[in-house]
Amino acid sequence: MHRCTRILTIVGCIFALTALTVLAAHAQDKKMMSDVSHKQMGIPDDVDPILETYMPVVIHESFKSIMDKDVAEKPEVMKRQQALLEERYDLSDNPSDVMMSAGRKAVQKGVRVKLPEGMTWDKLANMSPEEIKEKGLFPKGFLPLPHVKHATGGQVFPATQIEEIQKLENRSLERFDVDFDLPDRFIPEFPPPIYLQTRPDLGDVSQGKLLSLDNYYEMMKGILTPVQMEGLRLLLTPFPQQQFNETEDRKVEKPSMGVSCLDCHANGHTNGAFHLNPDTRPQVTRLRLDTVSLRGVYNQQIHGSKRSLRSIEDFTEFEQRSAYFDGDHVIAAKKGVNLPDRGSQVVLMAQMQNMFDFPPAPKLDVFGKLIPEKASESELRGQELFFGDAKCGECHPAPFYLDNNMHNLQVERFYKFQMINGEYIIAEGPIKSFTLRGIKDSPPYLHDGRLLTLEDTVEFFCLVTGVKMNEQQKADLTAFMLAL
Repeated sequence: MHRCTRILTIVGCIFALTALTVLAAHAQDKKMMSDVSHKQMGIPDDVDPILETYMPVVIHESFKSIMDKDVAEKPEVMKRQQALLEERYDLSDNPSDVMMSAGRKAVQKGVRVKLPEGMTWDKLANMSPEEIKEKGLFPKGFLPLPHVKHATGGQVFPATQIEEIQKLENRSLERFDVDFDLPDRFIPEFPPPIYLQTRPDLGDVSQGKLLSLDNYYEMMKGILTPVQMEGLRLLLTPFPQQQFNETEDRKVEKPSMGVSCLDCHANGHTNGAFHLNPDTRPQVTRLRLDTVSLRGVYNQQIHGSKRSLRSIEDFTEFEQRSAYFDGDHVIAAKKGVNLPDRGSQVVLMAQMQNMFDFPPAPKLDVFGKLIPEKASESELRGQELFFGDAKCGECHPAPFYLDNNMHNLQVERFYKFQMINGEYIIAEGPIKSFTLRGIKDSPPYLHDGRLLTLEDTVEFFCLVTGVKMNEQQKADLTAFMLAL
Protein backbone atom coordinates (compact mmCIF):
# COMPACT_ATOMS: atom_id res chain seq x y z
CA MET A 1 0.00 0.00 0.00
CA HIS A 2 2.76 2.34 1.00
CA ARG A 3 4.65 1.33 -2.11
CA CYS A 4 1.64 2.18 -4.29
CA THR A 5 1.31 5.55 -2.55
CA ARG A 6 4.97 6.31 -3.21
CA ILE A 7 4.59 5.36 -6.87
CA LEU A 8 1.51 7.56 -7.22
CA THR A 9 3.36 10.42 -5.53
CA ILE A 10 6.31 10.04 -7.88
CA VAL A 11 4.01 9.88 -10.90
CA GLY A 12 2.16 12.95 -9.63
CA CYS A 13 5.41 14.84 -9.25
CA ILE A 14 6.45 13.86 -12.77
CA PHE A 15 3.12 15.11 -14.15
CA ALA A 16 3.42 18.33 -12.15
CA LEU A 17 6.99 18.92 -13.34
CA THR A 18 5.95 18.16 -16.90
CA ALA A 19 3.03 20.57 -16.64
CA LEU A 20 5.27 23.28 -15.19
CA THR A 21 7.80 22.68 -17.94
CA VAL A 22 5.07 22.94 -20.61
CA LEU A 23 3.64 26.10 -19.03
CA ALA A 24 7.09 27.64 -18.78
CA ALA A 25 7.82 26.75 -22.39
CA HIS A 26 4.43 28.17 -23.42
CA ALA A 27 5.12 31.37 -21.52
CA GLN A 28 8.54 31.63 -23.13
CA ASP A 29 7.05 31.01 -26.59
CA LYS A 30 4.39 33.62 -25.90
CA LYS A 31 7.02 36.12 -24.80
CA MET A 32 9.11 35.40 -27.90
CA MET A 33 6.03 35.79 -30.09
CA SER A 34 5.21 39.04 -28.30
CA ASP A 35 8.76 40.30 -28.78
CA VAL A 36 8.67 39.39 -32.45
CA SER A 37 5.22 40.96 -32.82
CA HIS A 38 6.27 44.22 -31.16
CA LYS A 39 9.40 44.38 -33.29
CA GLN A 40 7.35 43.72 -36.38
CA MET A 41 4.90 46.48 -35.46
CA GLY A 42 7.74 48.89 -34.69
CA ILE A 43 6.71 49.60 -31.11
CA PRO A 44 8.60 49.03 -27.83
CA ASP A 45 7.95 45.88 -25.80
CA ASP A 46 6.26 47.82 -23.02
CA VAL A 47 3.77 49.54 -25.36
CA ASP A 48 0.37 47.90 -25.64
CA PRO A 49 -0.64 47.85 -29.34
CA ILE A 50 -4.26 47.68 -28.08
CA LEU A 51 -5.45 46.30 -31.41
CA GLU A 52 -3.09 44.96 -34.04
CA THR A 53 -4.93 44.50 -37.35
CA TYR A 54 -8.51 43.47 -36.57
CA MET A 55 -11.05 44.82 -34.09
CA PRO A 56 -12.73 42.34 -31.69
CA VAL A 57 -16.02 41.15 -33.12
CA VAL A 58 -17.39 39.44 -30.01
CA ILE A 59 -17.59 41.44 -26.77
CA HIS A 60 -17.65 39.28 -23.62
CA GLU A 61 -19.03 42.03 -21.41
CA SER A 62 -22.44 43.57 -20.91
CA PHE A 63 -23.21 47.04 -22.25
CA LYS A 64 -24.00 48.29 -18.73
CA SER A 65 -20.65 47.09 -17.45
CA ILE A 66 -18.79 48.80 -20.31
CA MET A 67 -20.73 52.02 -19.93
CA ASP A 68 -20.35 52.17 -16.14
CA LYS A 69 -16.59 51.74 -16.48
CA ASP A 70 -16.30 54.38 -19.22
CA VAL A 71 -18.45 56.88 -17.31
CA ALA A 72 -16.36 56.37 -14.18
CA GLU A 73 -13.11 56.89 -16.13
CA LYS A 74 -14.32 59.91 -18.13
CA PRO A 75 -13.35 62.67 -15.65
CA GLU A 76 -9.78 61.40 -15.50
CA VAL A 77 -9.63 61.00 -19.29
CA MET A 78 -10.76 64.59 -19.83
CA LYS A 79 -8.49 65.91 -17.08
CA ARG A 80 -5.49 64.25 -18.71
CA GLN A 81 -6.32 65.70 -22.14
CA GLN A 82 -6.92 69.17 -20.71
CA ALA A 83 -3.55 69.03 -18.95
CA LEU A 84 -1.91 68.12 -22.27
CA LEU A 85 -3.57 71.02 -24.08
CA GLU A 86 -2.64 73.51 -21.37
CA GLU A 87 0.94 72.25 -21.38
CA ARG A 88 1.17 72.75 -25.13
CA TYR A 89 -0.87 75.87 -25.85
CA ASP A 90 -2.02 79.29 -24.74
CA LEU A 91 -5.77 78.62 -24.82
CA SER A 92 -6.87 82.15 -23.95
CA ASP A 93 -9.45 84.08 -25.98
CA ASN A 94 -7.58 86.51 -28.23
CA PRO A 95 -9.80 87.34 -31.22
CA SER A 96 -8.49 89.23 -34.22
CA ASP A 97 -10.35 91.89 -36.19
CA VAL A 98 -10.92 89.35 -38.98
CA MET A 99 -14.24 87.53 -39.00
CA MET A 100 -14.95 84.16 -40.57
CA SER A 101 -16.97 84.23 -43.79
CA ALA A 102 -20.46 84.41 -42.27
CA GLY A 103 -19.40 86.99 -39.68
CA ARG A 104 -20.44 84.74 -36.79
CA LYS A 105 -17.04 84.25 -35.20
CA ALA A 106 -13.73 86.10 -35.04
CA VAL A 107 -10.54 84.40 -36.17
CA GLN A 108 -8.24 83.79 -33.19
CA LYS A 109 -4.81 85.37 -33.51
CA GLY A 110 -1.32 84.94 -32.15
CA VAL A 111 1.13 82.09 -31.73
CA ARG A 112 -0.44 79.70 -29.21
CA VAL A 113 2.20 76.96 -29.15
CA LYS A 114 4.37 77.26 -26.05
CA LEU A 115 8.13 77.21 -26.42
CA PRO A 116 10.47 75.31 -24.08
CA GLU A 117 11.72 77.48 -21.22
CA GLY A 118 14.41 79.93 -22.30
CA MET A 119 13.87 79.23 -26.00
CA THR A 120 12.87 81.64 -28.78
CA TRP A 121 11.75 81.03 -32.33
CA ASP A 122 14.93 82.63 -33.65
CA LYS A 123 17.08 80.34 -31.51
CA LEU A 124 15.19 77.29 -32.71
CA ALA A 125 15.48 78.40 -36.33
CA ASN A 126 19.27 78.41 -36.03
CA MET A 127 19.46 74.86 -34.65
CA SER A 128 19.61 71.68 -36.70
CA PRO A 129 16.83 69.09 -36.52
CA GLU A 130 19.32 66.69 -34.94
CA GLU A 131 20.19 69.13 -32.18
CA ILE A 132 16.55 69.96 -31.48
CA LYS A 133 15.75 66.25 -31.29
CA GLU A 134 18.69 65.40 -29.06
CA LYS A 135 17.96 68.21 -26.61
CA GLY A 136 14.18 67.66 -26.64
CA LEU A 137 13.49 71.25 -27.72
CA PHE A 138 10.84 70.63 -30.36
CA PRO A 139 7.77 72.55 -29.15
CA LYS A 140 5.25 70.10 -27.71
CA GLY A 141 2.45 71.80 -29.60
CA PHE A 142 4.17 70.76 -32.84
CA LEU A 143 4.06 67.08 -31.89
CA PRO A 144 1.18 64.94 -33.18
CA LEU A 145 -1.98 65.59 -31.19
CA PRO A 146 -3.52 62.46 -29.66
CA HIS A 147 -7.21 61.67 -29.73
CA VAL A 148 -8.85 62.58 -26.43
CA LYS A 149 -9.17 58.82 -25.77
CA HIS A 150 -6.71 57.28 -28.17
CA ALA A 151 -7.17 53.68 -27.09
CA THR A 152 -10.80 53.83 -28.17
CA GLY A 153 -10.74 56.52 -30.87
CA GLY A 154 -13.90 57.20 -32.84
CA GLN A 155 -15.78 60.31 -33.85
CA VAL A 156 -16.08 63.08 -31.27
CA PHE A 157 -18.39 66.01 -32.01
CA PRO A 158 -18.35 69.57 -30.64
CA ALA A 159 -21.15 70.57 -28.28
CA THR A 160 -22.73 72.91 -30.83
CA GLN A 161 -23.29 70.07 -33.31
CA ILE A 162 -24.57 67.73 -30.58
CA GLU A 163 -27.07 70.26 -29.29
CA GLU A 164 -28.40 71.27 -32.71
CA ILE A 165 -28.89 67.72 -34.00
CA GLN A 166 -30.61 66.79 -30.75
CA LYS A 167 -32.97 69.73 -31.21
CA LEU A 168 -33.63 69.16 -34.93
CA GLU A 169 -33.77 65.36 -35.11
CA ASN A 170 -33.94 64.14 -31.51
CA ARG A 171 -30.78 62.13 -32.30
CA SER A 172 -27.85 62.02 -29.90
CA LEU A 173 -24.24 62.48 -30.99
CA GLU A 174 -23.08 62.67 -27.37
CA ARG A 175 -20.68 59.99 -26.18
CA PHE A 176 -20.67 58.86 -22.56
CA ASP A 177 -16.92 58.17 -22.48
CA VAL A 178 -15.42 61.44 -23.82
CA ASP A 179 -16.20 65.06 -24.70
CA PHE A 180 -14.80 67.33 -27.38
CA ASP A 181 -11.47 68.69 -26.13
CA LEU A 182 -10.65 71.99 -27.90
CA PRO A 183 -12.24 75.27 -26.80
CA ASP A 184 -15.01 76.46 -29.12
CA ARG A 185 -13.02 79.55 -30.12
CA PHE A 186 -10.55 77.35 -32.04
CA ILE A 187 -13.07 75.61 -34.30
CA PRO A 188 -15.13 76.90 -37.27
CA GLU A 189 -18.12 79.19 -36.88
CA PHE A 190 -21.39 77.38 -36.39
CA PRO A 191 -23.40 76.80 -38.39
CA PRO A 192 -21.04 77.36 -41.32
CA PRO A 193 -22.26 79.31 -44.34
CA ILE A 194 -23.10 77.36 -47.49
CA TYR A 195 -21.84 78.48 -50.89
CA LEU A 196 -22.90 76.70 -54.08
CA GLN A 197 -20.71 76.75 -57.17
CA THR A 198 -23.87 76.54 -59.30
CA ARG A 199 -25.40 79.65 -57.69
CA PRO A 200 -22.62 82.05 -56.69
CA ASP A 201 -25.10 84.90 -57.09
CA LEU A 202 -26.98 83.75 -53.97
CA GLY A 203 -24.02 83.96 -51.61
CA ASP A 204 -24.59 82.13 -48.32
CA VAL A 205 -27.72 79.98 -48.68
CA SER A 206 -27.62 78.52 -45.14
CA GLN A 207 -30.10 81.07 -43.72
CA GLY A 208 -28.04 80.75 -40.56
CA LYS A 209 -29.27 77.16 -40.12
CA LEU A 210 -27.65 73.74 -39.88
CA LEU A 211 -28.69 71.42 -42.69
CA SER A 212 -30.51 68.34 -41.39
CA LEU A 213 -33.17 65.87 -42.44
CA ASP A 214 -35.57 68.17 -40.64
CA ASN A 215 -35.05 71.17 -42.90
CA TYR A 216 -32.96 70.40 -46.01
CA TYR A 217 -35.88 70.25 -48.44
CA GLU A 218 -37.34 73.53 -47.29
CA MET A 219 -33.92 75.22 -47.43
CA MET A 220 -32.83 73.93 -50.83
CA LYS A 221 -36.08 73.70 -52.82
CA GLY A 222 -35.72 75.65 -56.06
CA ILE A 223 -31.93 75.84 -55.70
CA LEU A 224 -30.82 72.23 -56.19
CA THR A 225 -31.61 69.76 -58.96
CA PRO A 226 -33.46 66.51 -58.16
CA VAL A 227 -30.17 64.59 -58.31
CA GLN A 228 -28.49 67.03 -55.93
CA MET A 229 -31.48 67.05 -53.59
CA GLU A 230 -31.45 63.26 -53.30
CA GLY A 231 -27.68 63.32 -52.82
CA LEU A 232 -28.12 65.82 -50.01
CA ARG A 233 -30.78 63.65 -48.37
CA LEU A 234 -28.38 60.70 -48.36
CA LEU A 235 -25.54 62.84 -46.98
CA LEU A 236 -27.86 63.80 -44.12
CA THR A 237 -29.12 60.27 -43.46
CA PRO A 238 -27.54 58.61 -40.40
CA PHE A 239 -26.00 55.18 -40.83
CA PRO A 240 -24.27 52.98 -38.21
CA GLN A 241 -20.71 53.86 -37.28
CA GLN A 242 -18.18 52.24 -34.97
CA GLN A 243 -19.24 54.10 -31.82
CA PHE A 244 -22.79 55.04 -32.88
CA ASN A 245 -24.86 51.91 -33.50
CA GLU A 246 -27.00 49.27 -31.78
CA THR A 247 -24.31 46.95 -30.36
CA GLU A 248 -23.02 46.52 -26.81
CA ASP A 249 -19.68 48.16 -27.66
CA ARG A 250 -21.21 51.43 -28.82
CA LYS A 251 -20.32 54.67 -26.97
CA VAL A 252 -23.78 56.24 -26.79
CA GLU A 253 -26.23 55.50 -24.01
CA LYS A 254 -29.15 54.45 -26.19
CA PRO A 255 -29.03 52.38 -29.38
CA SER A 256 -28.20 54.79 -32.20
CA MET A 257 -29.22 55.09 -35.84
CA GLY A 258 -25.65 56.24 -36.42
CA VAL A 259 -24.12 59.36 -37.92
CA SER A 260 -24.44 61.13 -41.25
CA CYS A 261 -21.71 62.45 -43.54
CA LEU A 262 -22.73 66.03 -42.78
CA ASP A 263 -22.62 65.46 -39.00
CA CYS A 264 -18.87 66.09 -39.37
CA HIS A 265 -18.89 68.03 -42.64
CA ALA A 266 -21.52 70.42 -41.30
CA ASN A 267 -23.18 72.39 -44.11
CA GLY A 268 -20.64 70.96 -46.52
CA HIS A 269 -17.80 72.51 -44.53
CA THR A 270 -16.52 71.23 -41.17
CA ASN A 271 -17.38 71.68 -37.51
CA GLY A 272 -14.02 70.51 -36.17
CA ALA A 273 -15.16 66.97 -35.27
CA PHE A 274 -12.28 64.51 -35.09
CA HIS A 275 -11.58 60.78 -35.12
CA LEU A 276 -8.65 58.44 -35.92
CA ASN A 277 -7.42 57.65 -39.41
CA PRO A 278 -8.55 54.22 -40.64
CA ASP A 279 -5.36 53.51 -42.55
CA THR A 280 -2.79 52.79 -39.82
CA ARG A 281 -2.16 49.89 -37.44
CA PRO A 282 -1.66 49.02 -34.67
CA GLN A 283 -4.25 51.17 -32.89
CA VAL A 284 -1.66 52.89 -30.73
CA THR A 285 0.03 54.44 -33.81
CA ARG A 286 -3.09 55.73 -35.58
CA LEU A 287 -3.32 59.45 -36.35
CA ARG A 288 -5.92 61.87 -35.08
CA LEU A 289 -7.83 63.38 -38.00
CA ASP A 290 -9.53 66.77 -37.97
CA THR A 291 -12.53 66.85 -40.33
CA VAL A 292 -11.59 68.51 -43.59
CA SER A 293 -13.93 70.88 -45.41
CA LEU A 294 -15.86 69.67 -48.47
CA ARG A 295 -15.67 73.11 -50.03
CA GLY A 296 -14.08 73.00 -53.47
CA VAL A 297 -13.80 69.19 -53.71
CA TYR A 298 -14.94 69.58 -57.33
CA ASN A 299 -11.38 70.67 -58.13
CA GLN A 300 -9.56 68.08 -56.02
CA GLN A 301 -8.07 65.01 -57.63
CA ILE A 302 -7.24 62.99 -54.50
CA HIS A 303 -9.20 62.54 -51.29
CA GLY A 304 -8.33 61.32 -47.81
CA SER A 305 -5.26 62.17 -45.75
CA LYS A 306 -3.56 58.85 -46.43
CA ARG A 307 -5.72 56.95 -48.91
CA SER A 308 -5.19 59.03 -52.04
CA LEU A 309 -8.64 58.04 -53.34
CA ARG A 310 -9.00 59.27 -56.89
CA SER A 311 -12.60 60.46 -56.96
CA ILE A 312 -15.19 61.84 -54.59
CA GLU A 313 -17.29 58.80 -55.51
CA ASP A 314 -14.52 56.47 -54.26
CA PHE A 315 -14.18 58.51 -51.08
CA THR A 316 -17.92 58.47 -50.40
CA GLU A 317 -18.19 54.72 -50.88
CA PHE A 318 -15.07 53.92 -48.88
CA GLU A 319 -16.24 56.01 -45.93
CA GLN A 320 -19.56 54.20 -45.73
CA ARG A 321 -18.19 50.70 -46.23
CA SER A 322 -15.17 50.70 -43.92
CA ALA A 323 -13.80 54.03 -42.71
CA TYR A 324 -16.89 54.53 -40.56
CA PHE A 325 -15.72 51.41 -38.74
CA ASP A 326 -12.07 52.32 -38.16
CA GLY A 327 -11.09 50.77 -41.48
CA ASP A 328 -12.24 47.29 -40.45
CA HIS A 329 -14.76 45.85 -42.91
CA VAL A 330 -15.08 42.71 -40.75
CA ILE A 331 -16.65 44.46 -37.77
CA ALA A 332 -18.68 46.66 -40.11
CA ALA A 333 -20.86 43.66 -40.97
CA LYS A 334 -21.73 43.23 -37.29
CA LYS A 335 -22.61 46.85 -36.62
CA GLY A 336 -24.81 47.41 -39.66
CA VAL A 337 -22.69 48.65 -42.55
CA ASN A 338 -24.39 50.64 -45.29
CA LEU A 339 -23.38 49.39 -48.74
CA PRO A 340 -24.44 52.23 -51.02
CA ASP A 341 -25.16 51.39 -54.63
CA ARG A 342 -22.62 53.07 -56.89
CA GLY A 343 -25.05 53.92 -59.66
CA SER A 344 -28.08 55.14 -57.72
CA GLN A 345 -26.70 56.45 -54.41
CA VAL A 346 -22.94 57.09 -54.44
CA VAL A 347 -23.01 59.22 -57.60
CA LEU A 348 -25.84 61.34 -56.20
CA MET A 349 -23.99 61.93 -52.93
CA ALA A 350 -20.83 62.80 -54.88
CA GLN A 351 -22.77 65.17 -57.13
CA MET A 352 -24.00 67.12 -54.12
CA GLN A 353 -20.57 67.29 -52.53
CA ASN A 354 -19.26 68.76 -55.76
CA MET A 355 -21.69 71.66 -55.39
CA PHE A 356 -20.09 73.06 -52.23
CA ASP A 357 -17.95 76.07 -53.11
CA PHE A 358 -15.28 78.14 -51.39
CA PRO A 359 -16.35 81.35 -49.67
CA PRO A 360 -16.03 84.56 -51.68
CA ALA A 361 -12.57 86.10 -51.72
CA PRO A 362 -13.18 89.63 -53.02
CA LYS A 363 -9.48 90.53 -53.00
CA LEU A 364 -8.51 87.73 -55.43
CA ASP A 365 -8.54 87.94 -59.23
CA VAL A 366 -9.44 85.11 -61.65
CA PHE A 367 -5.93 83.68 -61.26
CA GLY A 368 -6.27 83.50 -57.50
CA LYS A 369 -3.82 86.34 -56.89
CA LEU A 370 -4.41 89.59 -55.02
CA ILE A 371 -5.93 92.55 -56.82
CA PRO A 372 -3.42 95.27 -55.84
CA GLU A 373 -6.03 98.00 -55.50
CA LYS A 374 -7.99 95.93 -52.99
CA ALA A 375 -5.12 94.52 -50.95
CA SER A 376 -3.13 96.01 -48.10
CA GLU A 377 0.63 96.46 -48.25
CA SER A 378 1.03 93.67 -45.72
CA GLU A 379 -1.09 91.26 -47.77
CA LEU A 380 0.87 92.08 -50.94
CA ARG A 381 4.18 91.48 -49.17
CA GLY A 382 2.76 88.23 -47.81
CA GLN A 383 1.78 87.10 -51.31
CA GLU A 384 5.28 87.75 -52.57
CA LEU A 385 6.68 85.68 -49.71
CA PHE A 386 4.12 82.91 -50.23
CA PHE A 387 5.14 82.35 -53.85
CA GLY A 388 8.77 83.30 -53.22
CA ASP A 389 11.15 82.78 -50.33
CA ALA A 390 8.61 81.10 -48.00
CA LYS A 391 8.02 78.40 -50.66
CA CYS A 392 4.37 77.89 -49.64
CA GLY A 393 3.36 77.93 -53.29
CA GLU A 394 5.39 74.79 -53.95
CA CYS A 395 2.59 72.70 -52.45
CA HIS A 396 -0.24 75.25 -52.53
CA PRO A 397 -0.23 76.89 -55.99
CA ALA A 398 -2.92 79.34 -57.06
CA PRO A 399 -5.75 79.57 -57.87
CA PHE A 400 -7.01 76.81 -55.55
CA TYR A 401 -3.92 76.66 -53.36
CA LEU A 402 -3.32 72.91 -53.48
CA ASP A 403 -1.27 70.65 -55.74
CA ASN A 404 -3.28 67.41 -55.42
CA ASN A 405 -0.25 65.56 -54.08
CA MET A 406 0.78 63.89 -50.85
CA HIS A 407 3.90 65.19 -49.10
CA ASN A 408 6.14 63.89 -46.34
CA LEU A 409 7.36 66.71 -44.09
CA GLN A 410 9.57 64.26 -42.16
CA VAL A 411 8.70 65.98 -38.91
CA GLU A 412 10.13 63.00 -37.00
CA ARG A 413 13.57 64.53 -37.64
CA PHE A 414 12.81 66.81 -34.71
CA TYR A 415 11.55 64.40 -32.02
CA LYS A 416 12.09 60.99 -30.50
CA PHE A 417 9.40 58.34 -30.72
CA GLN A 418 7.40 58.37 -27.51
CA MET A 419 4.08 57.63 -25.81
CA ILE A 420 1.78 60.63 -25.30
CA ASN A 421 -1.71 60.17 -23.84
CA GLY A 422 -2.16 56.73 -25.33
CA GLU A 423 -0.63 57.41 -28.76
CA TYR A 424 2.79 56.12 -29.73
CA ILE A 425 4.20 59.09 -31.62
CA ILE A 426 6.18 57.89 -34.63
CA ALA A 427 6.91 59.06 -38.18
CA GLU A 428 3.66 59.95 -39.96
CA GLY A 429 4.73 59.60 -43.59
CA PRO A 430 3.13 61.29 -46.62
CA ILE A 431 -0.12 63.17 -46.06
CA LYS A 432 -2.26 65.00 -48.57
CA SER A 433 -1.78 68.75 -48.86
CA PHE A 434 -5.06 70.57 -48.30
CA THR A 435 -6.39 73.66 -50.04
CA LEU A 436 -5.73 77.03 -48.44
CA ARG A 437 -8.68 78.76 -50.08
CA GLY A 438 -10.96 80.02 -47.34
CA ILE A 439 -8.44 78.83 -44.76
CA LYS A 440 -9.51 81.36 -42.13
CA ASP A 441 -12.79 79.41 -41.84
CA SER A 442 -11.12 76.08 -41.04
CA PRO A 443 -9.26 76.08 -37.72
CA PRO A 444 -7.54 74.13 -36.25
CA TYR A 445 -4.82 73.33 -38.77
CA LEU A 446 -2.74 70.41 -40.04
CA HIS A 447 -4.32 66.99 -40.47
CA ASP A 448 -4.72 66.40 -36.72
CA GLY A 449 -5.58 69.96 -35.66
CA ARG A 450 -2.39 70.40 -33.64
CA LEU A 451 -1.99 74.02 -34.83
CA LEU A 452 -4.64 76.29 -33.36
CA THR A 453 -3.99 79.46 -35.38
CA LEU A 454 -2.49 80.51 -38.69
CA GLU A 455 0.37 82.10 -36.75
CA ASP A 456 1.11 78.69 -35.25
CA THR A 457 1.03 77.24 -38.76
CA VAL A 458 3.55 79.76 -40.06
CA GLU A 459 5.95 79.03 -37.18
CA PHE A 460 5.55 75.27 -37.70
CA PHE A 461 6.36 75.36 -41.40
CA CYS A 462 9.23 77.80 -40.94
CA LEU A 463 10.86 75.41 -38.49
CA VAL A 464 10.09 72.18 -40.32
CA THR A 465 11.07 73.42 -43.80
CA GLY A 466 14.04 75.48 -42.65
CA VAL A 467 12.66 78.73 -44.09
CA LYS A 468 13.88 81.71 -42.06
CA MET A 469 11.66 84.77 -41.70
CA ASN A 470 11.54 87.75 -39.35
CA GLU A 471 8.47 88.78 -37.34
CA GLN A 472 7.22 91.23 -39.94
CA GLN A 473 7.47 88.65 -42.71
CA LYS A 474 5.56 86.12 -40.63
CA ALA A 475 2.83 88.68 -39.98
CA ASP A 476 2.63 89.52 -43.69
CA LEU A 477 2.35 85.86 -44.64
CA THR A 478 -0.48 85.39 -42.15
CA ALA A 479 -2.27 88.48 -43.49
CA PHE A 480 -2.11 87.08 -47.01
CA MET A 481 -3.59 83.71 -45.99
CA LEU A 482 -6.43 85.47 -44.20
CA ALA A 483 -7.32 87.09 -47.55
CA LEU A 484 -7.66 83.75 -49.30
